[in-house]
Amino acid sequence: MRTVYAILLYLHIASVIFSIGPYAVLIPHLRRLRDDDPQARRVRLDDFHFAVRVSKHAGHLLVATGVLLWIVGRFPLTTPWLVASVAILLAALFFLARAFSPTLRALEAGQIDVARAERRLRRALFLYLGVLFLIMGFMIGKPRLWG
Repeated sequence: MRTVYAILLYLHIASVIFSIGPYAVLIPHLRRLRDDDPQARRVRLDDFHFAVRVSKHAGHLLVATGVLLWIVGRFPLTTPWLVASVAILLAALFFLARAFSPTLRALEAGQIDVARAERRLRRALFLYLGVLFLIMGFMIGKPRLWG
């Protein structure tokens, strides 16, 4: 059972890396969105789409391995760091699912200008990273919040 737990833990950690990593690369892209010519902007938007796709699938693996770790690890449902992580995830789920794609589509369709899209993407990017780092803090630190 220890081996199964270890494998699941490594998969869980790898999925965290693939959920967060692509977005870290996009931070410098945000600054350049406004200054780019249309062809360079298209490349940057393709990078955003790629990051969203990778992160989405990594997020599915993250949740699946998290549930399996909970089952295999036999953690009680009242484990404080687990409850806090799940509560934050559930509270942010709608945001996380719709953080980037609508803005990217609106920009590509010419429905919003580049400056407005850049502000929305910047806010979404840092909120997304903040939520994930908060959850990661609970998972790593395992604080005793009650009991």
